[in-house]
Amino acid sequence: MSKKKVILAFSGGLDTTYCAFHLKDDLDLEVHTVLVNTGGFSEEELAETERRAQSYGVASHANLEVTQEFYDECLKYLIYGNVLKNNTYPLCVSAERAFQALAIAKYAKDHGAEYIAHGSTGAGNDQVRFDLIFQIICPDIKIITPIRDNKLSRQEEIDYLATKGVNISWEKAKYSINKGLWGTSVGGDETLTSNLTLPESAFPSQVEKEGSEEVTLEFEKGQMVALNGEKKGAVQIIEELTAIASKYGIGRDVHVGDTIIGIKGRVGFEAAGPVVILKAHHLLEKHTLTKWQAHWKEQLASWYGMLLHEGQFLDPVMRDIEVFLENTQRNVTGKVIIKLAPYRFETIGIESDKDLMASEFGQYGEMNNGWSGEDVKGFTKILANQNKIYSSINND
Repeated sequence: MSKKKVILAFSGGLDTTYCAFHLKDDLDLEVHTVLVNTGGFSEEELAETERRAQSYGVASHANLEVTQEFYDECLKYLIYGNVLKNNTYPLCVSAERAFQALAIAKYAKDHGAEYIAHGSTGAGNDQVRFDLIFQIICPDIKIITPIRDNKLSRQEEIDYLATKGVNISWEKAKYSINKGLWGTSVGGDETLTSNLTLPESAFPSQVEKEGSEEVTLEFEKGQMVALNGEKKGAVQIIEELTAIASKYGIGRDVHVGDTIIGIKGRVGFEAAGPVVILKAHHLLEKHTLTKWQAHWKEQLASWYGMLLHEGQFLDPVMRDIEVFLENTQRNVTGKVIIKLAPYRFETIGIESDKDLMASEFGQYGEMNNGWSGEDVKGFTKILANQNKIYSSINND
């Protein structure tokens, strides 16, 4: 009899390597590994992951490319919304999980798989993000999660793989690293505490540059169209800006937040390009949006980021919020100048035909061209009425 087929979401790391052997040898399944590239992998890295999977004896391996789709259907809206979870985290991992899960679910359906497997633990967000998508898109395909189900420690996985001839040192497995277009997450011993930070060596990118340099980002209707005066696609700009800014150690931090499952969690990350892009876009919006546009966009963008973080990408309200966010961008056009330096950056200023700091109406703190002093006296007198009435009645 032919073996039952399982599609394994495979990154080539410790957890998914354990899953490949466990599914094949212990559960006697026909294992097909799939890596979904949402950005961050070179052709060499993709080829090496495929070689490694095949060396483990899997039936097949596929690299699925969804980077442009990931930008068009998700990252674009995170930029529109200037989304930073808890004012810190640019959703490096949580943003890409929905697109990885969607691609794997479709692949499993197209290839007639009985099972889908992933390497999530039972104490994190990813288990919910993957399972939610799978249950919506392919509810008849059963989900297997060996790490979660067996409550395995990283050392137990290492010991098991040693029996299979795969030797991974504890030092190499000490940090769990997830690399993508929108940033790299780093988890390890220090992130399990509340008081320790990650050492310099834990970050994949190291500081290589001294001094400072200026870069320019150009936006048209909220979308990036040029870097340093050269027209490029948005994905290419993210990749190139990340390569430039990461050499200064920009975009590193440790995010603390509430997980989907109700516990607090910490994760380190480096997202040089995304953090610079979000702050540059936000500065341009400060010049080109009205007060109430900016206020209400901030509220809805926060909801958008939270729902995405918690795996709710397929909820119809997300499409509704996206329509609002895109509509706010019709005048967000111009150039932003940014100064990069070791471990920090500064948004210098903007140039835009849509800049609402139009000098003919007045210059803040300097000259009132569009109104007189008497106009302001009358305006403030009416503005004070509500609180004057309240204070009078309540003897305040």
